[in-house]
Order: sequence, then structure tokens, then C-alpha cells
Amino acid sequence: MDPSPIALPYFDALLASLEAGDPDLELAFGRHVHWGYWENPRTATQTAADFGAAAEHLTQAVYRAAQVTEGDRVLDVGCGFGGTIASLNENFQQLELTGLNIDPRQLERARQQVRPQHQNSITFVEGNACALPFADHSFDRVLAVECIFHFPDRRQFFQEALRVLKPGGRLALSDFVPTPLLLPLIQLNRAIVKDPGFYGQVQSACTLADYRALAQSVGLTVAVEQDITRNTLPTYDYLWQLGTAMKPVDWSAWSQTATIALVSRLALLQYLILGFAKPC
Repeated sequence: MDPSPIALPYFDALLASLEAGDPDLELAFGRHVHWGYWENPRTATQTAADFGAAAEHLTQAVYRAAQVTEGDRVLDVGCGFGGTIASLNENFQQLELTGLNIDPRQLERARQQVRPQHQNSITFVEGNACALPFADHSFDRVLAVECIFHFPDRRQFFQEALRVLKPGGRLALSDFVPTPLLLPLIQLNRAIVKDPGFYGQVQSACTLADYRALAQSVGLTVAVEQDITRNTLPTYDYLWQLGTAMKPVDWSAWSQTATIALVSRLALLQYLILGFAKPC
């Protein structure tokens, strides 16, 4: 395989384990590579199958925010292994589905796993989220499930999403959004720690107020603001269980995940689903 064009250590580790045939990782992360959503967090069982189902629920929550309907043209940016495309393919008819990713290894797995059904069409494209290789007004819906923090410039992505959306179209995304109280710690960490670590380069200083201002500045209106932090918290227990079972323990992964878990449980970091509408 060709090397990834960007540094994604967690995908390097995940792809190696999946290729080695790890059955639990296949259940948990073989389709979606993001946090899980539990309607009632107390029901989480900390099994691979339970986590995989919760990740599917999070995907569905994001595309519900985009109000996907049959016949839509949908772009999933940062499509990973094609899990969101697969879910839409299974639950809707007559969609034109496009998944975009900058990492050809992820796209290779997506093409192997996802086949069209229900009169849908599916295309996977290698490309940059901040320079979308599509014509103006190409899509009814644009999705970005737990990936926007890897993009080098949120404003540029928003401008590109606005450009490729048809009038009346919608953008929906999920993101880790800091409260203003957390910003000084993020800035301090950025100044001290130069190694991006297990999760790669992350742009994590965009608050909810920043998102509102960004949307207004590019010409989008805010349609959905959904705080699902509580519903995602069992993710950390599962990742802890997964990480401590690894030999040797990856201390970079452990420390970064533990930090995210702590600030999330202290309500300093929110996990939000955000939806934006383009004027008609």
C-alpha cells in the first residue's frame, strides 16, 4: 500500500490490526472510526459489538441533522472506511452517495466493503476537504462525522461546503467543542507539546460561539445544535478497556484519550452535532 499522505498514527495502528484479523476491532471499528452514541449510557455493555452499534447510532444522528431524504445527492467528507455511506445505502433509496478522504488506504477498504443497494449509487474519491474536487451546487447534503478537527482550516472547509451545496442544502457534522474555560489549557498544551501524538494533528480550539460566527460569516444559518456529550461517555470506558488489553500499552494513545475523557466528564469539552443550512 502507498503510505498515508498525512500523519494518522491511530489509523496506522487500526489498519494493521484489522489486516491481522482482530475480530473485536472488526466489530468495533471495522465500519465506523469514531465515538459511540448511547441513548441511555447506562445500557452500555463495553463489548465490541455494543460499541460498533453505538458508533452506528452516532452516524445516524449526524445524518438526521442533515435531514437526508430519498433521492438526495450526499457527500460524506472524511468518509473513513465508508461507514456513513454504508448506513445511508442500507436505509435509503435512490441516493447518489460520494465519500471523500485524503487517505487512499481508507478509501481502498471502503471500496472493498460497500456495495450499492436500493437503487443507490456510490463513488469514493481521494481529495482534500478544503479543496473539494466537485462543481458548484453538486450536493443536497454534506456530512463530516468526527473529522473536521483534522482539517487545516475550518473556514475554508465551510466555504467549500457552501460552494458545493445546492440552494437549500444542508451541512451536518460532529465535533469535540471546547468551552471557553478550556481554551487556555488547549493553547498552553499547543505551546508545550510539539508531537501531535496518537491522534495526529488536531485543530481543537473552535468553540460553539466560533462555529456560530463562522457559519454567519460564510452565509450559512445554524439549524441544529445538539449536545450529546453524555451519550458518548461510555466510549472512554471501552477505549480504556481496549488500550489496557494491548501489549505493550501505547502510552501516547492512553494519555491523550484519558485527557479527553477527563475534560469531557468535567463538562469542559462538549461533543456536539451541528447542522447548517444554505439559503434557498
